[in-house]
Amino acid sequence: MVKLTINKIPVSVEPGTSILEAARKVGITVPSLCYHKDLCIAGNCRVCLVEVKGERTLTASCAVPVYEGMEVFTNTLKVRNARKNVIELLLSEHRCDCLKCEKNGKCELQDLAQEYRVEEKSFIDLSIGKRIDRSSPAIEKDDSKCIRCQRCVRTCAELQDVSALTVARKGEHMFISTFMHKPLADVVCTNCGQCVNRCPTGALVERNYMEEVWEAIDDPKKHVVVQTAPAVRIALGEDLGYDPGERVTGKMVTALKRMGFDKVFDTDFTADLTIMEEGTELLTRLKQALVDKEKVALPMFTSCSPGWIKYIEHEFSNNLDNLSTCKSPQQMFGPLAKTYYAEKAGIDPKDIVCVSVMPCTAKKYEARRPEMKASGFRDVDIVLTTRELAKMIKQGGNDFRHMEEGEFDSLLGKSTGAAVIFGATGGVMEAALRTAYEIVTGHEVPFPNLNIMPVRGMEGVREASIKIEGCVDAWKFLEGVELKVAVAHGLANARKVMKQVAEGTSPYHFVEVMACPGGCLGGGGQPIPTDMETRKKRAMAIYEEDEHMEFRKSHENPEVKLIYDDFLEKPLGHKSHELLHTHYTKRMTK
Repeated sequence: MVKLTINKIPVSVEPGTSILEAARKVGITVPSLCYHKDLCIAGNCRVCLVEVKGERTLTASCAVPVYEGMEVFTNTLKVRNARKNVIELLLSEHRCDCLKCEKNGKCELQDLAQEYRVEEKSFIDLSIGKRIDRSSPAIEKDDSKCIRCQRCVRTCAELQDVSALTVARKGEHMFISTFMHKPLADVVCTNCGQCVNRCPTGALVERNYMEEVWEAIDDPKKHVVVQTAPAVRIALGEDLGYDPGERVTGKMVTALKRMGFDKVFDTDFTADLTIMEEGTELLTRLKQALVDKEKVALPMFTSCSPGWIKYIEHEFSNNLDNLSTCKSPQQMFGPLAKTYYAEKAGIDPKDIVCVSVMPCTAKKYEARRPEMKASGFRDVDIVLTTRELAKMIKQGGNDFRHMEEGEFDSLLGKSTGAAVIFGATGGVMEAALRTAYEIVTGHEVPFPNLNIMPVRGMEGVREASIKIEGCVDAWKFLEGVELKVAVAHGLANARKVMKQVAEGTSPYHFVEVMACPGGCLGGGGQPIPTDMETRKKRAMAIYEEDEHMEFRKSHENPEVKLIYDDFLEKPLGHKSHELLHTHYTKRMTK
């Protein structure tokens, strides 16, 4: 251990620890803007300056490791004045229309300006004339608020391996740009929103559709239904005064009903439906490969994450056949709301407005894809993020903490624990294995309490295998087969798996990919900040909810059974293929 003092407090830390990290370990806050736990060190912003005894100049604490006997001072007059000057310089590049900004109250630069009492701009305003890019249906990029910390660039390169955003030019002329300075909608951007989650200002935010929802609710001619994704319930509370990992499912349902939605449904219902369709598709492909000796695209990849779908369409378009043809649970819900539900409720589907609350900015893009009109109308009309819903709940004036627990409406609202864990990386895989194994063998997966631990966790790529034994007659051809699966989260990890597939060396039968670190619980529309510790707490909450559900396997969902009996007939049937499945598009590579 390395021993040093910070503000005369003795500290012992591991070699290689930065001054900033050492200070935080003993409860001393050193401000920063370019630093983020998920990313490599950059040392761009210089807000984290500290004084080190014996050093001629102030030191960027995020970029300098501690050494034995170091004496650090984080709060001297020299340090405070330097930080204030740096903040003033950053504000000179930043358009300060805070009252109109999406990040108002959540802006790290705003917080520092208040903390250091920077009450007016001391330098020439350099934000004038910079452009705002609203070309994407998911993300808005405002160069006039960018402080060039490069968190977004590192996020896109390191976590996602996409590099849709990059640094252009040098010195005072440097700015964050895209390939050939094209609009975001015209480059290889997956709309995942991870850049939004890590931007310290309002330079990158989600496209806001809150007013469209309020207008629909206020229109007496419209019947407005809402669906909420599994990851929303375990993060929404963070923007409403709760600690990370606290579940607010029932309160969220009540809040939505009080806001004026006509019906509050659960995306978990169509997550269970996804397992029925996707699991059947996997078993069908295995039969074609093993019995019919057909050439089938294996491994089969999950198709629930729209950021991942757009990524493979750009980067590995020759392997699109490996994707499951299933729509995501969000997009399965839309056409069912405007066909099955409309018929049962006696409502003209043109009068139904389908709203989604998602942990994901890419869902905004997905809902606008031209093929998503299986019902004859746009399947999902408006997508809100978890953050947008929190704002709307506040606008509604309801005391969320003291709200009673509500229940989802029936018909499209019943779900299982298998659907809940869709929100965590590995959750889709675990849900699929719980059902597919039982269909094939007639008994539960051989894991204690249905918890398939090998597919859980936060490692970038996880592998598992399960030997299929005791098959029922219809599936005897799978007897003794060792089903090999993999789970990847974050697109940089997805690339590792896809390279194996492209090279023909993949050993897997089935692969789950989620675009965002941690899966949907770390989605681009979730409350900020997000880091590994927060994602782990959210994952714990998801698995706790699963443990307490009445049903924990998708095929046990009574409303799923009902919709097949009443409407869809069977998985991969004509009706389900028409409404619940889709195709994918080869896209440009730059």
